[in-house]
Amino acid sequence: MQPFITELNSAQVGDILIDEPLAKHTTWKIGGPADVLIVPSGKEQLVMTVKLLHKHGIPWTTIGRGSNLLVLDKGIRGVVIKLGKGLNYVEFEDTTVRVGGAYSFVTLSIKAGKEGLTGLEYAGGIPGSVGGAVYMNAGAHGSDVSRIFKEAEIVLETGELVRYSASEMQFAYRHSVLHEVRGIVLEATFALEHGDRKEIAAALASYKDRRLKTQPLQLPCCGSVFRNPPNDFSARLIQEAGLKGYRVGGAEISTLHANFIVNTGQATARDVLTLIDEIQQTIQSKYGISLVPEVLVVGER
Repeated sequence: MQPFITELNSAQVGDILIDEPLAKHTTWKIGGPADVLIVPSGKEQLVMTVKLLHKHGIPWTTIGRGSNLLVLDKGIRGVVIKLGKGLNYVEFEDTTVRVGGAYSFVTLSIKAGKEGLTGLEYAGGIPGSVGGAVYMNAGAHGSDVSRIFKEAEIVLETGELVRYSASEMQFAYRHSVLHEVRGIVLEATFALEHGDRKEIAAALASYKDRRLKTQPLQLPCCGSVFRNPPNDFSARLIQEAGLKGYRVGGAEISTLHANFIVNTGQATARDVLTLIDEIQQTIQSKYGISLVPEVLVVGER
């Protein structure tokens, strides 16, 4: 690892942190340390980092804003790349928007509304970064990334830069080709439409109000834990099974929204995984339905 660190320092790729607690970088406030956490200062520096990782054969993981992510208690071996300020930008040109992978998806929806552009209202309640939203084909309120996606600039694990069109992204429910092809979204381009600013603002306000009333945002959480099964909702099933408020250690099934698990203060990843497993077993036993986690689990047990 030391030769790699030496080359990183020489290349001046950005901030390099050793044994960095990842609980500081996830919305669940859970997770052990990363051997090395790198925050590249820009696009070129990120590409250089990936090339050096490939050269030295070092395993790596990417995080954005840390939502939809459970880092295990022993942390992550190898390198964690966190997208930072150099990829936190947005540019509007008529109805086209180009946005860096680190940019907040919620902030993007608000900015687009102020520009009088419609198509991103649903994103007002989705935490995380644009890169993560593209990776997961994030969606809500009957829409998702695939509806507005035009293309993305991606660095593959070899360090090669590519551009993927909408068809090449192979979008499906909470899925993209990046689940099979390792890469990092540097920039995404979305195609929006002109709309009425007042109507867009009203839709965003309505979604925000609904989110505040129905989601436990005052406590650390990751967003929805399970994907919705066909023609049903995970939250409905979990609530109907009487699991709201059920707790393992410091992790609790939210009393406000049954598809959220909250950190009540000292939750561990083990607590969350145990709770996820017990939910799955209960729903399978009661309804014969297999709930599939939406949250990405990474790290060492």
